[in-house]
Amino acid sequence: MAISYNKLWKLLVDKKMSKADLRKAAGIAPNTMTRLRRDEEVTLTVLHKICSILEVDIGDIMEFLPEDSFSK
Repeated sequence: MAISYNKLWKLLVDKKMSKADLRKAAGIAPNTMTRLRRDEEVTLTVLHKICSILEVDIGDIMEFLPEDSFSK
């Protein structure tokens, strides 16, 4: 399974919030934001901070995708 944070990026656009704004508000390190942009794993603590700031559930910011969806 692969991780996708596309829902997070769409949510930020809807809320008129930049990635930098989110990083500062949630206290996320720059290297962690890079991991998010690359659809890499991050800790549950980071995901919790993001959900708290945006007032959403974890399913609203990420999803698991089958590996073969990236090979097409």
